[in-house]
Amino acid sequence: MARNAEKAMTTLARWRAAQVQEAGGQRERRPYLASECTDLQQAEKWRLQIVREIAKKVAQIQNAGLGEFRIRDLNDEINKLMREKRHWEVQIKALGGPDHARVGPKMLDQDGKEVPGNRGYKYFGAAKDLPGVRELFEQEPPAAPRRTRADLMRDVDADYYGYRDDDDGLLLPLEQEAEKEAIAKAVEEWKRNKDENKDQEIPEEENIYPEDPDDKRIEDDENEKSTETSHVAVPSQKDVEEALLRRKKQELLEKYGCLDVKMEES
Repeated sequence: MARNAEKAMTTLARWRAAQVQEAGGQRERRPYLASECTDLQQAEKWRLQIVREIAKKVAQIQNAGLGEFRIRDLNDEINKLMREKRHWEVQIKALGGPDHARVGPKMLDQDGKEVPGNRGYKYFGAAKDLPGVRELFEQEPPAAPRRTRADLMRDVDADYYGYRDDDDGLLLPLEQEAEKEAIAKAVEEWKRNKDENKDQEIPEEENIYPEDPDDKRIEDDENEKSTETSHVAVPSQKDVEEALLRRKKQELLEKYGCLDVKMEES
């Protein structure tokens, strides 16, 4: 690929430079600031020139084989030209021209979708597939709406608790049939056990409740048995008092009788 110096020396470039000089001097350059232009026709011309440059660079950036650095440079240049175009549109509106920002078409990609961007910076062509850019525009799936307790209780009725399961007429016949089978099976098993134990002596049932020595009910039963079999006469209160009186008299006689005997001996 030829260098810029070699391009300038070609016959076409020299012929073009001669045409410009004949037309009236050097080639006119676009003003750096849009506010410096006070002519509406000139402002429209510079805006159209910027639009052509943007279209050319957008066509170039579609080639993914340019490399990451070249694609990033092209994308930066396109965004710079987009900002400059907006400045010229503001100047055109200030000079009494049409409002291109309001009536102009939106920037669309090759799929017909609006060019994605973040805070005014947009990505074109292969720049949308650069590392870190694709993840920037991937939208997360919307979260499922959270249901409140009122929403959950709205579907709870008698059917939820099974109160009307018997109303369909399907469950009762099945339950009756299962009940008959269970009864027949139990009767058959009882008859079989009865036939097997018919010729065998029935052993005495083992006491599965051993006696507890601390059980008060056993003591009460033993006391009742002893009272039932006892024939000893129980003394009354008067008999007890007479017996105590006789015992007291006997003790006094023994005491004072011994004293009298000792005095006589002395």
